Amino acid sequence: MKKIDHIGIAVKDMADSNVLFQKLLGIAPYKQEEVESEGVLTSFFKNESCKIELLASTVEDSVIAKFIEKKGEGIHHIAFEVESIPDELERLKAEGFVVLNEIPKKGADNKLVVFLHPKSTNGILIELCQSL
Repeated sequence: MKKIDHIGIAVKDMADSNVLFQKLLGIAPYKQEEVESEGVLTSFFKNESCKIELLASTVEDSVIAKFIEKKGEGIHHIAFEVESIPDELERLKAEGFVVLNEIPKKGADNKLVVFLHPKSTNGILIELCQSL
């Protein structure tokens, strides 16, 4: 793994959350993007060393909607940048980690993504992301 790529935060209202994080970080979001396949709207903030991804549901039954219903707003996942998702998956599965989606899918910010199940990572949803 190369580095932490971003921290994903589930939010109920994207407009209100964009204002809040703009005030908090002192910067405007650099990108907003809908990922229709996941039923989410994303908004990205970036400073010198880290990105924050806000995630708001666009449909009632999305993963983010279910997350917020169960746990409320807050940190949803930590994403790590990797050179090769297939190589990392092979390594991590050999170490006993449980993979949620074996086949990488297109995520936000021009990345391929896979997720590791929280039951194998001390309750934290881990995203592996590779630039396209």
